[in-house]
Amino acid sequence: MTGQQVVIYFYPRDSTSGCTTQGQNFRDQIADFSSANTLIFGVSRDSMKSHERFKAKQEFPFELISDPDETLCKLFDVIKLKKLYGKEHMGIERSTFLIDENGVLHKEWRKVRVKGHVDKVLEAAQQLNSL
Repeated sequence: MTGQQVVIYFYPRDSTSGCTTQGQNFRDQIADFSSANTLIFGVSRDSMKSHERFKAKQEFPFELISDPDETLCKLFDVIKLKKLYGKEHMGIERSTFLIDENGVLHKEWRKVRVKGHVDKVLEAAQQLNSL
């Protein structure tokens, strides 16, 4: 993948409202990311079958990576203790990483809020590409 920047975004689960919106936001700005020489990859613990349905339904022009054994999740340290309806569980903390064309981590966003996030990632990718 040398020669291109990479955005890897981790999200909790296919076809949930926040994850769908986040993926749609990346989809809707894919031309701008391409112009900034940046590839997009989404990662969750869902199966490839689930990813393929999600990707097809939402017309995502980028790949979704299945990480059921949490290898990538652990590498990027995105598995965190979360609370849902008063119960605690270990899950993916919504996080995004921008890696430069040499494979060096340039920027990371943790505890991501979906609204406006993709705009921030795009801006960082454009700035990095212009260096």
